[in-house]
Order: sequence, then structure tokens, then C-alpha cells
Amino acid sequence: MGAKTIAVSGEEFQSEVLDSNTPVLVDFWAEWCGPCKMIAPIVDEIATEYEGKLRVAKVDADENQEILMNYGIMSIPTLILFKGGDAVERITGFKPKGKIVSKLASHI
Repeated sequence: MGAKTIAVSGEEFQSEVLDSNTPVLVDFWAEWCGPCKMIAPIVDEIATEYEGKLRVAKVDADENQEILMNYGIMSIPTLILFKGGDAVERITGFKPKGKIVSKLASHI
């Protein structure tokens, strides 16, 4: 996990993500997931580049099944951008950084 990302579990999801005044990009991942490992450095770069405009949280899919069920996440990695408590953008699977940033740009 990068220096600018935060780990979030079920207990903190409401306060850290849904109640945040800043948009929060949540990376749903798992240790065993190859594409999750491929996208992790990109997510870390985004966290650094957009510091102050965007928060980045990581949710371990294996340890937080209830959150995944709440948001209908069927495969990982899945990135969801939350703004004002609402899921406003969803990216599933590995995507290059440019595609991720272009989907996020209108929301930050």
C-alpha cells in the first residue's frame, strides 16, 4: 500500500468513504489477485498526484465481503469513486492509468 492510500475495513467505511467531504477512490483488491497487483502502482500514483483533491482507500475483498455485496462487486480489481456518499464511477478490471484518470477527471 502506498504512502498516500489508506486501508479501510467495514468499521471505517462509513466515516472514511461515505462521509468524506473529498471524493474517495476505493480500490477493492485481494492479495491473491494478479490484476490487483498490476493496478496497485497506478492507484498509488493517482493518490500522490491528486493529493488534496482525491483520497484513495483500499478495501481487502477477502476481509470485507459485506461491503462488496452492498455494491454488487462481482470481480476484482474494482475501483469505485465515491462523491458525497454516492458511487459516481466504477472501473472493473485492469485498465491503463490514462483510462482511469479520464473516468475520474469529471468528478474531481
